[in-house]
Amino acid sequence: MIPLRPIRSLILGVGACAPDTVVTNDNLAEKVETSDLWIRERTGIRERRMASPGESTADLALKSARFALQDANIEPSGLDGIIVATATPDMTFPSTACLVQAGLGIPGTFAFDVNAVCSGFMYALKVADSMVRSGQCETLLVIGAEVMSRFIDWTDRSTCILFGDGAGAVVLGRSDHEGEAGVGTIKLHADGRFWDLIHVPGGGSRQPVIAGKPAGNECTIRMKGAETFKMAVRTLEESVREVLKEEGIGVSEVDWVVPHQANIRILEALSDRLEIPLERFVVNIDRYGNTSAASIPMALDEAVRDKRIRPGHRLLLTAFGSGVTWGSGIVTWKGHPGGSVGR
Repeated sequence: MIPLRPIRSLILGVGACAPDTVVTNDNLAEKVETSDLWIRERTGIRERRMASPGESTADLALKSARFALQDANIEPSGLDGIIVATATPDMTFPSTACLVQAGLGIPGTFAFDVNAVCSGFMYALKVADSMVRSGQCETLLVIGAEVMSRFIDWTDRSTCILFGDGAGAVVLGRSDHEGEAGVGTIKLHADGRFWDLIHVPGGGSRQPVIAGKPAGNECTIRMKGAETFKMAVRTLEESVREVLKEEGIGVSEVDWVVPHQANIRILEALSDRLEIPLERFVVNIDRYGNTSAASIPMALDEAVRDKRIRPGHRLLLTAFGSGVTWGSGIVTWKGHPGGSVGR
């Protein structure tokens, strides 16, 4: 009997979208006691993008989706489903994915959201990859999208300097060719005991927003910065080593690290611990800030478009977020039929 060839998923197309409004560190210094130098030294951020009034997470997600579909040379009707990773949905329900589906004009395909905050894209990618590998689906759209600016306390300089808005998407397809490049090992973890390291207390069933009553700052991000930093560095290192061991490869065999863009100091610490030069990290936090679930697909799109990432390159994706959640994965880049499209 001839053994069945394993099904693998491939990234067929990438896309990203950032709002037009640029908010510099100097702009923030007009609102809160801070400075460009103070922010850059502690975070590596120079500027970030902010959604305009009336511009929502679904709007950004839809734009990134269209770019990714164009890049993959696939019509929306060719999709089996849509998964959106977001912690800042347009509304409590329905899901942002359903709004994207309506915008693409493809009723009937499944659509749902995943909320693992900054690790959301890794969680969504794992779910989508499992669906393709199991043979349930052939082509899926995976999006990370956030409008973090709507959940920021602009008087808190420890958090308002960090976050930005944006979206990134990938089209995931099926390949059953033996030895084909594609999505490899993805390992996910969580530890809910540390939920309060990064959280938004209001807006849910525990502290609902009541109609006619101002939400105040209960619906803004709270973070324990020092504790979050230490846990992020430790868990990311452990997670990366876990997937490298599973794949049977060493750090020298990784061409690019495409990390969640949380803080340049976290990336520098991870670079030192793994002994992977920071020059092999795709870093764009200086221009976009922390875009949560959108940061990995946005960074991936940028590095594909400027041709840093080329066919055959082995990519290491890794993220840490509220929950707390974290995860890492290996993708061997194949390239895709559409080529990178302009933004």
